[in-house]
This record gives sequence, structure tokens and C-alpha cells, in this order.
Amino acid sequence: MQYSRPGGTPGPRSPVALPRGGKASIRKGGEILVWGPTWLEIKTVKFFEPGEKMRPELQHKLEHLPEQPGVYLMKNAGGQVIYVGKARVLKNRVRSYFQSTANQTEKVRAMVEQIADLEYIITDTEVDALMLECNLIKKYRPRYNVLLKDDKHYPYIKVTVQERYPRVLYVRKVERDGARYFGPYVHAGAVKETLHLLKKLFPLRSCPGSTLTERSRPCLQFHIRRCSAPCSGEISREQYLRTVEDVLLFLEGKYSHLIKQLQQEMNKAAEKWDFERAARLRDQIKALEILGEKQKMLTPGGGDRDVLAVARGIWETCGVILLIRHGTLLGREVFFLGDIQGYSREEIMAALVKQYYSQAQFIPGEVILAEGVPEEEREVIEQWLQARRGKKVELLVPRRGEKKALTEMAHKNAVQELELKEAAILKERETREQGLKELAQALGLATPPRRIECYDISNTQGSESVGSMVVFLDGKPAPECYRRFKIKTVIGPDDFASMAEVLRRRLERARKGDEKFAQLPDLLIVDGGKGQLAAARRVMEELGFGHIPTFGLAKEEEWLFAPHQSEPIILPRQSQGLYLLQRIRDEAHRFALTYHRKLRTQRNLRSVLEEVPGIGSKRKQALYKHFGSLAKIRAATVEELAAVPGMNQQVAQALWEWLRRWEAEN
Repeated sequence: MQYSRPGGTPGPRSPVALPRGGKASIRKGGEILVWGPTWLEIKTVKFFEPGEKMRPELQHKLEHLPEQPGVYLMKNAGGQVIYVGKARVLKNRVRSYFQSTANQTEKVRAMVEQIADLEYIITDTEVDALMLECNLIKKYRPRYNVLLKDDKHYPYIKVTVQERYPRVLYVRKVERDGARYFGPYVHAGAVKETLHLLKKLFPLRSCPGSTLTERSRPCLQFHIRRCSAPCSGEISREQYLRTVEDVLLFLEGKYSHLIKQLQQEMNKAAEKWDFERAARLRDQIKALEILGEKQKMLTPGGGDRDVLAVARGIWETCGVILLIRHGTLLGREVFFLGDIQGYSREEIMAALVKQYYSQAQFIPGEVILAEGVPEEEREVIEQWLQARRGKKVELLVPRRGEKKALTEMAHKNAVQELELKEAAILKERETREQGLKELAQALGLATPPRRIECYDISNTQGSESVGSMVVFLDGKPAPECYRRFKIKTVIGPDDFASMAEVLRRRLERARKGDEKFAQLPDLLIVDGGKGQLAAARRVMEELGFGHIPTFGLAKEEEWLFAPHQSEPIILPRQSQGLYLLQRIRDEAHRFALTYHRKLRTQRNLRSVLEEVPGIGSKRKQALYKHFGSLAKIRAATVEELAAVPGMNQQVAQALWEWLRRWEAEN
């Protein structure tokens, strides 16, 4: 039996089974209206056009979705997570993607077309679902979610308060180790400047290791007043911990409170005739007063609050967060979210709030928004923020007054940053287009090359020899297309044979229809002179790819060599085409060298493990099995190493110290 569409057009067979006497009609958006003499039902099953097929696994999951809160992960045919979302009722939210498309944005429709499978995780509450959603977005960075660019790499300032003699560190990863973290910060340079100032004001130790190594005399850092030398007893632990408390006050922005404390200490030191300490405290106070003057913009009502605003442009979207602590504007954080056309301003604001506060180490009691978040999410986000803070958190969208003025200031900051960013994007785009045109003209290409591939070889006297393939699309790096090769057939330092092997493996994969290598370049560059070029061309012509324009880029003079031509092609020194080639060549070299160093480090570390006293083959196997990689063994703490079956505290401490010495030497 065929079911009819609205208007009488026959459609394909429906997957819905009809009881005897039942009829059906496919409505707009793919809903199936099923009725009989005394009943009517709407089946929310996606309608596919003739020739389209829904995978049986996906169809089954859609039909058996639970009516509970949770998180869902949409996947494409390659198994890659392309979207992560949360829902109060999974069944209703997930099925809505496969029903009417009339109210869906173009971006959502494009996403739905790619969905081949889905997973879902049931949670107890919608707040739990929101927390899980934030973690999964950071883990998978799905294509169709709004993402803070490179959010997992933002720097933090870490104060190791769990240690007997704490340190202040620059880190890019937050761990549950008992330390205090401040951030995330956008600008690494600003973080390093802050740390430099901290070392001048509060000379805490910077020596590696959580355990303080006792010394008979202090190191150079003490003599240049960058360390108080607890290792040699120059300062008591009680005094040292008071300095740590001052550092925490500084990082929390409590300058006035800190200055009062330091003034009291200075007066006490002067009363005891300890004029050297009093002078140091006086200098600290002056530096803090100068810093405080720079940040003396007071906000209404005092207290702690963040102010968020978003500005959208042609190619970018910018979010700005003003950080207000104790009524003082301390600074701002700027985030770029990329081109997110198809999302409403409320959805963008909700994404900014969720992603920023999922990693922020401090959450104020008031979060002031220039625009609201979707009404159905507001209460859940407030509950989630409250759970993270441990106290009440309120989302405010002011319509008038002084708080409204704060949102306008945040928005002006966002617009200014957006204009600078988009001007830079436009300039970069024009430069890239000019470089591609100059390159095409110099190399005799009919059109500017859209896809450029560059190959390089890296080894140390023939050991750990590797090859790299980097790809530039329209003059921009495309890291997702990069490939690396571990040389298998060449013995010794033979760059010509290694280049031939890499090109052979790449082109044979293309000839076999491998999707990762299917797209061929418009221009192929090998890093090297005539020898590398000749080796590459022999393989290309043998495999039937001789039509691809190929050139060698010599290292010293940066001349281009064409096949069967003795004279080099010399691009002008100020040519954008030459600059583009240099960037491509340097990227290929960097990518190859990084892989080579990784293999060399793994080899060296394996040998190091064998040299550690007390680490035999069984313990080494247990370490590999527990951590999964050498990198994770290197990053482990003494306690984590001791927890491995077969290890103990003494051997773990010896291994940890051995690895630290090895890292310092390498």
C-alpha cells in the first residue's frame, strides 16, 4: 500500500505498520497521520525522500528514546560527534530534529542531513545534563556547537596551596589536586607579566617539585630577591605561608585589604627596628597602590559580578566579560566564537555562559547579561551556577540604570574587539589571495592553486625517520588534512628514498580510494632541491600522477626548482607568494620535527624506565597498562605512581625524581 502526501502525490512505503482498516497520510515535515474509524494518531517518524535510507540502528533508537532528562550526541557516518545537546525530555527533544524542518535554521538542517547515529546519556536532573553537556562539548568540540576558540588551552595561574611550601605556577590544565586556580585568562602574555610582578612583590620559591629540597645555602634566586629561600631556612614556614596568603589576596583583586595588611606588617617591622623588611614592605605597598590606581573604576553597589556582552560580525562573533571584584573593575576577558550564523543571540549568550563558567575558577553572585538566554534554560543555568559556586547566583538582564550602563560598556568593548578582528581577517584574506595569484603567475599555473601540499623529511642520523604532509586550503593551514608517515623501508639517512616512500604511500592510498587521501593537490611542494624533487617526480609519474604541478623549495636560497629545468625560479624577496611558500615549508618542517621528537622522546624514555632502580619488566608493564602511555607516566604525581599495582611509595618517589632529572636534561 502507498500512502498519499498532502495534495494527493503518492509517497514511498511508510515504516509504520497499520492495523486493519487503518489509513495514513504523510504531512509536511515528515509526520505520519494515521487514522481509522474511531482513532487518530500522529507518528513522529522522519520521512525520507525516495532513495534516502535511515540506518536501522538510528531508527530503533529514535523509536525507543526515554522520557527522561539527559544529553544526546549526534554522530556522522564516520562516527565523529558533530553536535552535543541536553534535554529535559530526551524523547521530545531528539525527535524534534527529525520532524518538521519548517522552523529549523539552515545550519540545523545541514546538521540533520549528516546525522547517521546518536547516543544518549540519561541523567537524574536537567542540571546534571547541563554539567555533562559542558564537559562533552569541551571533550569533542563538535562542529555544530557554539565553541569558545581553543578554550581547553587557556592559561591559568596555579597556587599549590596543598604543598608544604606552595609555589605559583603558569599552567594550561586544571586538575583536582587541591591547588587554587585563577583564570582562565585569554592572553598568555598578561599572565606571564602578572607572574613576573608576583615574584617581585612576593618572592615565593620557584624550584621544581612538590617537596622542598633542603640546601646548605640559598640559590641565585634568593640573592636577586626573587625567592625567600625556605630551603636554607632564611624564612620560617609561618612567615612563608603569610606571604602565600598575600598572593591569594592579590590574585583575588583584594588590593585595599592587602595594602592594609602590609602596612600593619611594615609598622610592626619598623617598631622592631627591622628596617630592611620594612623597606621591602614599603616597596610592595607602593607597587600595589600604583596597580590599584590603574584599576580604580568603581561600579555601583560594590560586590563581585561579571558583565557579559556579545557582538556579531560578518566572519566572527565576539564575547566580552568584564570582571568586577569588590566593586572594582579589574579587567576583561575576550573570546571569539567563530562564524555561528544560524544561532539566535540568546542561544549564543547561553553557550558563552555555559562554556566560560564550566572552566572558570570563580563565579560571582551576579552575572549581568546584555541579552537574555532562552527562557527554558535560564532556571537550569542558575541552578547549575549555584551548584558550582555553593551559593546563590542570579542571572540579570537590566533594562535601565547603572547595571544597564555596564552592559553597554561591555558591548562597546565587544564591538571594538570585533572590528579589529574582522579588519585583520580582511587584511589576511587579501594577502592570501595576492600570494596565491603571484604564485600561480610565477609557476605558470592556469589558476591560483586552491589546495597546496608540502612534504618534508626529519631524522637524526637516519634514526626515527619520519615524513610529513601538510595541506593549505586557499592559503590557510588545514590541520585536519595533515598526515604523518613513519619511514619503514629506508635504512639510514637517505632523504631522497624517504621522500619517494612518503609520496608512494600517499598516492597509492589515493588510487585505492582512501577518503583521507582522495583529494589531490593543485600544487605539490617538496622541501629540498633537485634530488628530492627528482625522487618525488619518479614516483608520481610511475603511479600516473605526473600531471600534478610539482616543485622543490631549496632551503638556503629559497629558490624553486621545476622538473627538467636547470635554472631555478626566483621569487622577489618582498613577494607575498614567497611568504606563502615559506609559511607552508616551515609548517611542514615543524610538523615533521614534532613527530620525530615525539618518537625520539618515547625511545629515550623507554630506556630511562629501564635504568630506574627498582623498575623491572613487571613494574614497567604495570605502569604502561595503568597509564596507557609514556606521556601520562611523565605527568603522574608520586601518589598516582604509587597507586599502580606492584609499586610502592619509595619506588614511586625514585621514579618521579628520575623522570624530573631526565626532563631537565632533555
